[in-house]
Amino acid sequence: MTPDLDALQVHHFDALENRYAEVLTAQGYDRLLIYSGRPTRHFGDDQDASFCSYGHFQHWTGQSQLTHSWLLVQPGRRPVCYLHAPDDFWHLPAQLPDEAWTARLEVITGRYDEAPPIAAGGRLAVIGDVSAATSAALGAELNPAALLTTLDEGRVRKSDYEIACLSEANRKAVLGHRAARDAFLTGGSEFDIHLAYLQASRQREGELPYGNIVGIGSHAAVLHYQHYDTQAPCERYSLLVDAGHRYRGYCADITRTWPGAEADPLFADLLAGMHEIKQRLVSEVAPGVAFIELHERMHRLLGELLVESELVRGSSEAAIESGTTRAFCPHGLGHLLGIQVHDVAGRTARDGSPLPPPADHPALRLTRELEAGMAVTIEPGLYVIPMLLEPLKSGPTARHLNWPMIERLAPHGGIRIEDNVIVTADAGRNLTVEIE
Repeated sequence: MTPDLDALQVHHFDALENRYAEVLTAQGYDRLLIYSGRPTRHFGDDQDASFCSYGHFQHWTGQSQLTHSWLLVQPGRRPVCYLHAPDDFWHLPAQLPDEAWTARLEVITGRYDEAPPIAAGGRLAVIGDVSAATSAALGAELNPAALLTTLDEGRVRKSDYEIACLSEANRKAVLGHRAARDAFLTGGSEFDIHLAYLQASRQREGELPYGNIVGIGSHAAVLHYQHYDTQAPCERYSLLVDAGHRYRGYCADITRTWPGAEADPLFADLLAGMHEIKQRLVSEVAPGVAFIELHERMHRLLGELLVESELVRGSSEAAIESGTTRAFCPHGLGHLLGIQVHDVAGRTARDGSPLPPPADHPALRLTRELEAGMAVTIEPGLYVIPMLLEPLKSGPTARHLNWPMIERLAPHGGIRIEDNVIVTADAGRNLTVEIE
């Protein structure tokens, strides 16, 4: 049954108004002004870089492309949106969508290259990419740390509306992934695959929640590979696509890996094993689970796969203790997901105190205990990254690695399988439907 997004959005807006009123009152603020942000101009040029609205502005509006706009929140009063929409024949003025939340606002359109002309009075905070001069002119406190920490924490557990948006973002991203797979299997280049993804998921490149990662063969070993070859390779060992979608401000972040026509049977077996590891980790998502422990569980399962496949000799425990599994998978198991792909507060406790990642796993972006309402990614990986594996050749673990087999895998680059999961009251709900 399709959820009634309008009804869910009204409840979401109610909860936002109530929470902000509580937070502002508790911290002694009478008003809060949230700035959507401004595009950054390239140095020495008249062109702007890609733009995305500030996360807390999107939390209210769901709008990722509104520039120079402001939202005034005052406990007990109707929120005011100062929509930057000047008369302009160069560009189409901004408009608000036909969604339920817009009826809850007082909307004042105009030109807001600077802050809107709000009346003085009471204690005011302003948050976003605002200059100190603008904040001072408003008589406001700029980005108060305690307030930002509390507001970030308010985004950690998702409302039913937010979960519905994340689910729709996943649905649309899956359409892109299927098209990307088909483009690869029919001989497309990385660039062709990228375009197929955009077309099927119905997105402009500037609307993506992050730059698509489309790596054929050894390019899949570059974790954030950022190029698209326009010529198809002669040999097609594998494809890795890490790509998402943004729906009403909320992001999908999905990765899939597929074997190509020239794939080694060993690679296909490892790919099946990584799918199984991903499934097992998703099944262990539940409230009260420490994500660091889930990350360490991934390394144990990865160690077992490396031993079973004979890539590594010895035990899974020895592969972990020697750092071998980290050489094959240097990134974290996952992260919080929401308005931002790597959503806020993943490395802090509820009170804002830091929760740094373990020294052995510095790239881990989520160090908290899982709670109902969190949205997380689960993304185990296995890669042949020369700069990480080469040092092992001269170390004490060299004799435990099957180097000829590793050389066979090198042209395939690597494997990453990533799903988006909601932590429910007692388990995990996978939003990423089956793609394969």
